[in-house]
Amino acid sequence: MNKTLHNLLRPILALTLCACMLLGFTGCGAGDELRTVTVCEVTHSVFYAPQYVAMNKGFFEEEGLKVELTNGGGTDKVMTAVLAGQAQIGLMGPEGAVYVYNEGKTEHVRMFAQVTKRDGSFLVAREAPEGEFSWDDLRGKVLIGGRKGGVPEMTLEYVLRKQGLTPGEDVEVLTNVQFDLMAGAFSGGNGDYVALFEPVASQTEQQNVGTIVAAIGEASGEVPYTGYVAQTEMMKKEPELFGAYTRAIYKAQQWVQNATPREIAEAIAPSFPDSDVALLTTVAENYQKIDAWMATPQMKEEAFGRLQDIMDEAGELKARVPFEGLVDNSFADAAVEKVK
Repeated sequence: MNKTLHNLLRPILALTLCACMLLGFTGCGAGDELRTVTVCEVTHSVFYAPQYVAMNKGFFEEEGLKVELTNGGGTDKVMTAVLAGQAQIGLMGPEGAVYVYNEGKTEHVRMFAQVTKRDGSFLVAREAPEGEFSWDDLRGKVLIGGRKGGVPEMTLEYVLRKQGLTPGEDVEVLTNVQFDLMAGAFSGGNGDYVALFEPVASQTEQQNVGTIVAAIGEASGEVPYTGYVAQTEMMKKEPELFGAYTRAIYKAQQWVQNATPREIAEAIAPSFPDSDVALLTTVAENYQKIDAWMATPQMKEEAFGRLQDIMDEAGELKARVPFEGLVDNSFADAAVEKVK
């Protein structure tokens, strides 16, 4: 390149470089069009269908993002990954953020988008009931629950109490089995009942290991069950990232609301290569029946209060957490306003 041409191009190159730096969020150039965002999910389940729809239908790409997904295998592990900076975003139960807040770390994490609005696990019995299922069938039995202090376990015990059963007295609830190992423990002969998320619950039924007898979320009522959490400081530094992520999730939530179980199954199938579309359709139908998915990412203060009621009843709530201290609806509000 001659000197004159170099001098002419230098300002253009400088402006291009500056633009790339300023727009680094979306990248610059053929190889950097999408920004990778690391997300750690509490478990891999059709329960989080909007997330996989956003991935597979191109909603994240529309917002300049590429999701790198890992399975945390429990809310505590997801929270550890987020706090340690191993993941930028965590998909988990809000209880983990409540615990962190009550440790005095009020500026560490916040929930910024809600995905599900009730428990997504199903009660699986080793032996099919002779007649119609009754919660009283669990009396004197052993039930594999979730991790102690986790929303799945607390909601399960909340339902048991509503049904007149005292955990630890009327029914033995095992809380020492790791979340992603519960199905394996049950298949190995442990417990008379187990609470499993989909598609594991239906797979367990297909394998003739047990029978789905009840939807725990249907029995528990509406709570802000699962959502996205991130470090507060990161959200302040990179609002574009979290705005884009929330918009992609909202697009997926709206798509799911208007889709049939079969359409949902086909959309999420690439994320579940070991499950056929027929199984995924059944699972999606199960979740639609109990109204499991949020239509928007906005968390309601009333629902958050109900979650704390459940935690308090379980003896796991050190102190009530103010809604505005843990939940940041600004990204969700903006997404609903912008995406029409």
